[in-house]
Amino acid sequence: MSERGALRARLDLLAREVAKFGAVGALGLVVNIAVSNLIWRTTDIPVVRAGLMGTVVAILFNYVGFRYWTYRDRDKTGRTRELTLFLLFSAVGAVIETGVLYAATYGFGWNSPVQSNVFKILGIGIATLFRFWSYRTWVFRALPAKEAVLDAERFLEQRRPSDEVAPGPVPH
Repeated sequence: MSERGALRARLDLLAREVAKFGAVGALGLVVNIAVSNLIWRTTDIPVVRAGLMGTVVAILFNYVGFRYWTYRDRDKTGRTRELTLFLLFSAVGAVIETGVLYAATYGFGWNSPVQSNVFKILGIGIATLFRFWSYRTWVFRALPAKEAVLDAERFLEQRRPSDEVAPGPVPH
């Protein structure tokens, strides 16, 4: 495969990964906003705390979607490590997301239902960029063996029988 073909194949795989990540994330967004709004409208829990509760529910929802759909072909051997890292990076994402909502609510006094939803979504957008990078880099790691096998197969396909040196007499 040429370098251009290899690049195209890698970009196609990345595009599929981004699409699957986005689909799970979009459903997680619906869960996050629905839970946050349900809490905002039915309880006296403060806006930021309710938003964080929605985020936690969405994080749990997203883990299932990422593990069993988006990254189902990735390494599954270290589930404890994977879940620990997922929760750690999700917590950092939650801080980013909640920080935007906190700044809007308490820093600028923008806490109407529409403003809260706008800044909740803005925070989710910023946190999503961080989560995509961290999940694919650290949490749901590609299996190195699969890449090594493909590289070895490509190497063997490129070798021709005339390239091999016939064994001759061994000099003494």
